[in-house]
Amino acid sequence: MFKPISLFIGLRYTKARRSNHFISFIALVSMIGLMLGVAVLITVLSVMNGFDRELKNRVLGMVPQATISSDYMLTDWQRMIPKIEQRPHVQGAAPFTQLQGMLTAQGRVSGILVNGIDPKYEKKVSIIQNHMVAGSLDHLKSGEYGIILGKSMTDGLGLQLGDKITLVLPEATPSPAGIVPRFKRFTIVGIFSIGAEVDGLMGYVSLKDAATLLRLPDGAQSIRLKLDNIFLAPEVVQDVLTGMPPYFYGSDWTFTHGNLFNAIQMEKAMVSLLLFLIVLVAAFNIVSSLVMVVTDKKADIAILRTLGASPATITRIFMVQGTVIGVIGTISGAVLGVVLATSISSILGWVNNTLGLNLFAAYFINYLPSELIWRDVFVIVGLSLLLSFLATIYPARRAAKIQPAEALRYE
Repeated sequence: MFKPISLFIGLRYTKARRSNHFISFIALVSMIGLMLGVAVLITVLSVMNGFDRELKNRVLGMVPQATISSDYMLTDWQRMIPKIEQRPHVQGAAPFTQLQGMLTAQGRVSGILVNGIDPKYEKKVSIIQNHMVAGSLDHLKSGEYGIILGKSMTDGLGLQLGDKITLVLPEATPSPAGIVPRFKRFTIVGIFSIGAEVDGLMGYVSLKDAATLLRLPDGAQSIRLKLDNIFLAPEVVQDVLTGMPPYFYGSDWTFTHGNLFNAIQMEKAMVSLLLFLIVLVAAFNIVSSLVMVVTDKKADIAILRTLGASPATITRIFMVQGTVIGVIGTISGAVLGVVLATSISSILGWVNNTLGLNLFAAYFINYLPSELIWRDVFVIVGLSLLLSFLATIYPARRAAKIQPAEALRYE
């Protein structure tokens, strides 16, 4: 099959054994550097994408994406919710009342943020029903004082479904014996597991029971919203508040978890930049290896020139050789990166469990997430190939400038 002479000779130079083993070593280092740089960049970006996804889906699936509150108890929340749900970008709305306290059981104590909810409405705005490992959200019934806790909370307190637990409120009640804290006995009617920090922080009771505990009228403190685009939360809140009395006010997830999301985005950008420097260094290694090849092949270049090869042909020969190194390193790195990105969660999870480590204690979820986005892979591969190609230009042009008579004088 016919091949252009520049392609034929360039491929021969790539596969040929060299007398100077150091040149072969530099070329191999360049290829391995590209492979590792591309693989690590794909893997780390996938992990950062995973953290981004988990923040949106798990954490923001449990905490309110946006809330509408009032200086007074919302006793007419059932009338307000249908109107709010008609607003653009609002997928659902649900009432809730929030209180803080401490849970005590079997001599153990843990702080908790309790949400009073209506199970029927909560299913429209929260992912909790999809992550119940015992019991059900429907078991929360007014007046029965049932509570739903996260698995981390129940494991830490040594509790299970059906056990009794005491909720202590940070309010004092006068009694003949003096001032005593307010407390109430609850029965665990459900356990959820999100796999995030909320498993050890949050609990759920019925909306009416929460109002009773706080000695408030029957109603809700706030209405939480579920949006089709969480990044529009501030605008949606302002839109919903339009036309409402001045004692209504709103909030959104950017106040509670915005810093975490921004930190993930900044880390993703900085880590990507730093890892891309690895690819850049590997591309510069291609320059150095080709310069040494050109020096080693001066006599061959001179002979080709005397046989009629043009400077453009010589340029293409060495560009082919450098590009082949870049293509092999980039493609092998992309394959390795995709394999690592799709399996790193399982690998680190196995290491964590086998060695009894607690590698994810500092994160808002209890495992290492990973999400492979093919657009990132194509961008990384494209940039790596472009750098590899650009790295061949200087050595190839230098080879084309070699004068045959000068090169053959001392041969």
